[in-house]
Amino acid sequence: MSKRNDQDALSPASVANAVEAIASPPVDLSEKTYYIHRELSQLQFNNRVLEQALDERTPLLERLKFLLIFSSNMDEFFEIRVAGLKSQLAFGHEIVGPDGIAPKQALAEISEIAHRQIARQYAILNERLLPELDEHGVRIVRRESWTPVQKRWIQRYFRQEVAPIMTPIGLDPTHPFPLLVNKSLNFIVELEGVDAFGRDSGLAILPAPRVLPRTMRLPDDICEGGENYVLLSSIIHAHADELFPGMEVRGCYQFRLTRNADLTIDPEEMDDLARALRGELFSRRFGDAVRLEVADNCPKKLTDYLLKQFGLTEAELYEVNGPVNLTRLFGIINRSQSPHLQYPPFVPAIPKALKKAEDLFQVINKQDVLLLHPYESFAPVVDLVRQAAKDPDVLTIEQTLYRTGATSEIVDALVEAARAGKEVIAVVELRARFDEESNLSLATRLQQAGAVVIYGVVDVKTHAKMMLIQRREGQKLQRYAHLGTGNYHSGNARLYTDYSLLTSDAALCEDVHKLFSQLTGMGKLLKMKKLLHAPFTLKKSLLDLIARETAHAEAGKPAQMIIKINALTDAKMIRALYKASIAGVKVELIVRGMCCLRPGIPGISQNIRVRSNVGRFLEHSRVYWFANDGDERMYLASADLMERNLDRRVETGFPIEDRKLRQRIRKELDLYLADNATSWQLHTDGSYTRLRPADGHVQHDVQRQLLDKYCGVGAPVA
Repeated sequence: MSKRNDQDALSPASVANAVEAIASPPVDLSEKTYYIHRELSQLQFNNRVLEQALDERTPLLERLKFLLIFSSNMDEFFEIRVAGLKSQLAFGHEIVGPDGIAPKQALAEISEIAHRQIARQYAILNERLLPELDEHGVRIVRRESWTPVQKRWIQRYFRQEVAPIMTPIGLDPTHPFPLLVNKSLNFIVELEGVDAFGRDSGLAILPAPRVLPRTMRLPDDICEGGENYVLLSSIIHAHADELFPGMEVRGCYQFRLTRNADLTIDPEEMDDLARALRGELFSRRFGDAVRLEVADNCPKKLTDYLLKQFGLTEAELYEVNGPVNLTRLFGIINRSQSPHLQYPPFVPAIPKALKKAEDLFQVINKQDVLLLHPYESFAPVVDLVRQAAKDPDVLTIEQTLYRTGATSEIVDALVEAARAGKEVIAVVELRARFDEESNLSLATRLQQAGAVVIYGVVDVKTHAKMMLIQRREGQKLQRYAHLGTGNYHSGNARLYTDYSLLTSDAALCEDVHKLFSQLTGMGKLLKMKKLLHAPFTLKKSLLDLIARETAHAEAGKPAQMIIKINALTDAKMIRALYKASIAGVKVELIVRGMCCLRPGIPGISQNIRVRSNVGRFLEHSRVYWFANDGDERMYLASADLMERNLDRRVETGFPIEDRKLRQRIRKELDLYLADNATSWQLHTDGSYTRLRPADGHVQHDVQRQLLDKYCGVGAPVA
């Protein structure tokens, strides 16, 4: 393996000359029309996910899953992004990005697009997916189709399991409108009559029990074959009158409220992050309202009443033709016994060097090992920690934990190591959005085992994925590191595409050790030899690499870069890419989600192509490749090109110096660039179109090709 120092190769003089040569482009790159609004770009990504529900090459239950993922994405979009824009207006602190769109205008455009997308989502569900599932024996049995025997079973279930834990809330001066939990299922009920206390307000709220499943499978002996499910909302709706004895139920309509779910912690008011987070987690359930979903048959007077209660406008009302919380239909997919309607299973590959290895340290000591998940197994990463936990020669294990999961094999191994008396240092990022509670739990578990738990740096999330093991080998201390683009989560490693590097490179391991020292202790910035790290050197180094490629183009040399990331929003990075394009650099961007850069602008970005891949696996790996006049540079990273990653997080970018490994990754990037099955191309106006093979051309599906390459299960393309 080459031991070349990539960072030292970026000499200050050469970089300064390169930057000066492109410092004054012929156009004003701050022109707002050159940028796409990030939230509007996010909606475009959500739409690409929704489109997967219509792809007939995809198994039917997987198409349903994409529709439900769209719902989940939209929930988070409203909870975080829309809530953030509304907060800016509420506090009079409006932030206008490089696109020039103010929050009020953005909210208006978001409302228009989101209403259109959500209406389309329910149309796809009702007109395509449910009828097709019915044809394959998987059905949601609606109330009007219940047979007498099914009605009796459902009524018994309601009386035994549902009614005893329901709390109807009549609305009157002594029973004000209840405080409802974020995204909970509720019903507004119209009543007629006078109750035992003489009350006749005419309205009540029915919160659905959150402890009950939202989908129940009916017993096979009361159905005519297939898998038959009934929704909790239908059960409650059918029997609402039993909850109001002596009253007449004139109408019962489901609704759901989405609230601001972002956590706000003032570092100046905080002396214990864990304690502060525990308090904020409760408040997340009751943040400000941002969206109201109601059944589309709900009378206007009731929707107006609900909007008034929550302080929302009609633009924030979503009337839907079906369940108000579609994500709960995941229960059907998880319990289904129809494997032919789902993706075929596969066994992740084990690299040849590790297949029969009993001692992982011995293998990694001889060579770097690169893994591409999920095609290659995450097990070697877990096994490395397990081996370290049991090895008497291992002295310390240091690891970052961002999204790990409540039940984690990695954490199990760290606990075992700590109990065995090894020095275990875990940097647990408590503020990983929506994983805060899980991370608090695993932090407590590690502390109880004797590990040292650090919560990172205030105001700077620790998003880097790195592990360092120090082992006594003879008379010396040998270091081993794992660096990755994804999280230490075995489940996600089966669903997300990510790279892992296992290495014993002395300089790189020393850099990892220095970064851990910066996170756990205090002191001035330590100089790294190979590792790039945010918020200090990663952004500057990437800009320098782009500037160098630009200088090569200016000198008339061939110049190219390929960047594969999840999001591109940083304005400074976008301007640098525009300058590269103006100079003639061929720029290939593979950006799964948000992209605020506009490709194809004449004279500005005509040399930039942007594509997004949406398929079976969530594209999550980050790769930065630069041709560099024949002396190519390649970095894998935990960071996307976003302000938060580059300026406000601890991130890593690590070089791939082994020539064979670089060539391997480069060939895999070429597969993405040739894909015409899962790829979408971004156009100058911000829209995307799906790439299709031209007549007579072969279809290339990168994820199927990689499955076939590593696992041997890539099915023929229809």
